[in-house]
Amino acid sequence: THPTAEMPAKRNQMVPNAHFHKHWQKYVKTWFDQPARKKRRHTKRVEKARQIAPRPVAGPLRPVVQCPTNRYNTKSRLGRGFTLDELKAAKINRNFARTIGIAVDHRRKNRSVESLQKNVQRLKEYRSKLILFPKKAGKPKAGEASANEVSTAKQLEGVVMPIKRSAPVVEMKPLTENMKKFSAFTALRQARTHKKLQG
Repeated sequence: THPTAEMPAKRNQMVPNAHFHKHWQKYVKTWFDQPARKKRRHTKRVEKARQIAPRPVAGPLRPVVQCPTNRYNTKSRLGRGFTLDELKAAKINRNFARTIGIAVDHRRKNRSVESLQKNVQRLKEYRSKLILFPKKAGKPKAGEASANEVSTAKQLEGVVMPIKRSAPVVEMKPLTENMKKFSAFTALRQARTHKKLQG
């Protein structure tokens, strides 16, 4: 054999057949416009905030809901909107709610009393903190803010009433003899056997 010749790769791989005579520059994607895009997104956010002022930047108030499926149902997140039952319990009209920055979802149903009460409390807290601008500046109606409150009002930048996540409390206990003797493997194996041989 020729001294510069090489043996092919071991085993059953594909025979090298690279195609380099292509206009590869045409298919390359560059990101040189990324800094300009960043600036443009920022400008749009500022413009949107200016247009919807004095309403919150992040949008309306959302309810706290539980995630679906067994894997995630221990976690909470913000939902689409409040149910009609929640609004009724908080004594807020569904049409009026949309005008004061409360999201409404007529499809969602309350499956438990706890979630209903939690979101009703959330609505009441929001209503107590809300500064409602009067339609006519000189003549505020009942429930609307005074001229002094209007002058001190600021636009909220973050999420309206975000979920307060508390760290789980870990209790420390002294190790007992029973704990030291306990074998999880044995316990699981026995439980499986009992289930299998039951009845």
